[in-house]
Amino acid sequence: MMTKQKAVLALLIVLLCVSVHAQQYRIYVGTYTDKTASQGIYVFNYDAESGQIMPLGLAAESKNPSFLAASGDGKFVYAVNEVGDYESRSSGGVSAYQVEQTTGKLKFLNEVASRGADPCYIAFDKTGHVLLVANYTGGSVAVFPVQPDGRLKEASGVEQHSGSSVNKERQEGPHAHWIETSPDNHYALAADLGSDELVVYRFDASTGTLSPNTPPFAKVSGGSGPRHAAFSPDGKFVYLLSELKSEVAVFRYNGGRLKEIQTVTALPADYSAANDAAEIVMHPSGKFLYTSNRGADSIAVFRVDAKKGTLSLTENTPTQGKTPRNFAIDPTGQLVLVANQESGNIVVFRIDPGTGRLTPMGKKLKAPAPVCIVFLKAKL
Repeated sequence: MMTKQKAVLALLIVLLCVSVHAQQYRIYVGTYTDKTASQGIYVFNYDAESGQIMPLGLAAESKNPSFLAASGDGKFVYAVNEVGDYESRSSGGVSAYQVEQTTGKLKFLNEVASRGADPCYIAFDKTGHVLLVANYTGGSVAVFPVQPDGRLKEASGVEQHSGSSVNKERQEGPHAHWIETSPDNHYALAADLGSDELVVYRFDASTGTLSPNTPPFAKVSGGSGPRHAAFSPDGKFVYLLSELKSEVAVFRYNGGRLKEIQTVTALPADYSAANDAAEIVMHPSGKFLYTSNRGADSIAVFRVDAKKGTLSLTENTPTQGKTPRNFAIDPTGQLVLVANQESGNIVVFRIDPGTGRLTPMGKKLKAPAPVCIVFLKAKL
């Protein structure tokens, strides 16, 4: 029979192992493979306790896996294949992969049509059983149920956007660029760059379907080009980043209804050159908001007013690379990893917990044409 001392020692060893493993994450990087050296999705190992990040190489060969989503249980990764021709149809693809836990490599499961050309965004609903996809060139959004084995079913719901706006080159028609569900999972919001609208749908997770809300959308100023959005942690505010004007529109949100209360620039006052805003991310604390600027090649840091939800631009931090298309905050809320697409690197910054300001850590990871970063808890 095990003595009491041995039992305590065994328990401590188990707890230590759990603690160590709890700090281990995989970082998956989506890329563009057209006209680049990239072969698909790449993976890194991240030890959150030490801050060490180690490259593990190519996780899966794939065609233009530009945007990724990881399952909450750490078992699966999903990618949009941003192409305009899928099996002789005007569509892109959506691919499912199983994570090989010991290596971080991805095992291909299946692929389905995205139901619109050039899908550029993918996200889970709050149940973790349904994926939502935005098709940029197709101007549509689609919903895909996920089977228990991780494979994707064909689309259960597709909604075609319509409309155009004042920028004749970029807004000649609808261009869905982002879609996610509300914190209560009853609604889905979609940013459409072409129509200058933040579209609101009623969402039924049980059937995987979308239906128009009343009112069906919130309009922003002509030529803004809505790209991505983020909710506040309490779900009371939505922050919409406009690519063409490099602005953030702040909306008060209540049960599918949106009321704009502020619009603020993401650029320094003395900046006048061309710029395309790209990504927007809320800090888990809700105290800070970040956006990326392609052209200024910076991350804009905003302080969030906890009561009003409004923003104050604090600084623009150079990304130490060209064209920061995407960035992500690590699960601990301590670091920001910035994907500089044209520089082929990912630069690591530390977040000041008091001010939200960013300080480069001197770490630059190599990744060909990186355009999306997702974290997944490693199950070692």
